[in-house]
This record gives sequence, structure tokens and C-alpha cells, in this order.
Amino acid sequence: MNQNFKFIFVFFILCSGQTFSQMAGKGNFYKEIKNYDLSKIIDPKSILTEDRENTKEKMQKAEPIGFIGDDYQRLYIHYNSINKNPKNPYEYLVKGKTKVKNTVRSFEGKLLIKKANIEKNSDFPNYQQGFATCELILNEDKNLTSTGFFKGVITVGYIIDPKNNFRYDALMFYADIFSNNEFKGTWTSYKTKISKKCNWGDYRIPNSGDLDIGAGEFMPNPKYLDKGWKYYTLTMYGEPKNDVELARKKEEMNWWK
Repeated sequence: MNQNFKFIFVFFILCSGQTFSQMAGKGNFYKEIKNYDLSKIIDPKSILTEDRENTKEKMQKAEPIGFIGDDYQRLYIHYNSINKNPKNPYEYLVKGKTKVKNTVRSFEGKLLIKKANIEKNSDFPNYQQGFATCELILNEDKNLTSTGFFKGVITVGYIIDPKNNFRYDALMFYADIFSNNEFKGTWTSYKTKISKKCNWGDYRIPNSGDLDIGAGEFMPNPKYLDKGWKYYTLTMYGEPKNDVELARKKEEMNWWK
């Protein structure tokens, strides 16, 4: 092998390695995500739904739906504030409240971005679409009874639209499997140290077993109606009209105030 050929061969290998490295890192958005505000995705004032026919509709985002325990007892969660930590752009300070049955508890905690990606969407070629994987720890007040802490992973879906706006990912809002801000984790009692499975999300709940029997949208299994899902079900399939109106008032009540 002559010297010129060796040079060309080595140059080719180096270039190939560089190209592979770039391809392997394609979609990595971790360094860039610190320049955006993830709170606008987790708790936006409104969302813009879109589909392949370019139909758009602005609407208020529904409150997350969730459960706690093996019996799928309904858990309500509301974020009062989510603020980026000025000392760490990958960390957010979170405050809010939860409700289980008639018990309302405040929490404070932190969300830490661990991974983030982004890539073009083949169905929406003018959009970039991605998600951040975050560690979430929320601590309830230790001075109150029946309190503990939530710990798990929340997956946050976002898009960057043609105008370079960083937004909640609602591109396929009307698809059967649509969901966002999916939390999978546990709640652990301060007193007993016992942990319970606890998941929540927007419009669907991850890993919800036989609780969700809906096709086009989340629909609680009738066997769990007495676990806090009665009024939610009545808003969709209730009879008579008075029962539906009562259920809607219950569901729309700002219990966190």
C-alpha cells in the first residue's frame, strides 16, 4: 500500500467516524433545552391542537388525571407554580396541591431534566417534535397527617413550530392514544414508609391497567366508580341531564383554592 493510498484510507476512516458520531447524536436536545421554559409545556394556560388537515383549535388544557394505589383511587393534582431555578437551568421549583377523596395537601418539590431529544415529524415536516425525561420529587407537609412524598419520572412532550415557538405537543390531540406530561412513580408515606404506585398524565394515565377502558379517550372502568371516578364518568355518559350538570360542576370545581 503506497503512502498516498494510506493517507486517503485513513482520511476516509476518520471522516466516516465523524459522520457516524454526528448521526448517533442526532436528536439530542439536552444542551439546548436549558434555553427554553419547560413550565409552559407542563402547565400551559392553553394549548393549540392540530391535525394532518391543518385544522387548528385553541383550548384550555384539562387538569391532569391520576390514580394512587392498586385499587386506582383517583388522585387530583394541580400545579400552582413551576419556576426555573436561576442557579440551574435544568431544574424547576414546583409547588401545588393534591386531593385524594376529601383530603387536600400542599406540596413543594423539584423537577430535574435528565434527557431531552428533538427531531422532525414526518407527518408535520415543518415542525420539530421531542420530549424531555425528567425526575420529579414532590414533598408534602410533614407536619400534617396522611402525608408523604411523590417520586418518579415525568415525560414532557413539546414541539417547535414553523415560527420557532416552543409549545405543548398537541399535534395529534384527537388520536386515540394521545397523552402528554406522563408521570410514573410512587407516593411514600412519611409515617409508615410504605409506597404506593401513583401515576398521572394529561388526557390519559400511563400504566393504568384495567382502569382505562376507553378507545377514543380516557374512560374509567365501572368497577372503579366508587374510587372517585363517578363524576368523571357522568360528564361523558350520565343520565338524566341534571346528573350530568352536577357532575360537570364537580369536575370543574377549583378544589385547590
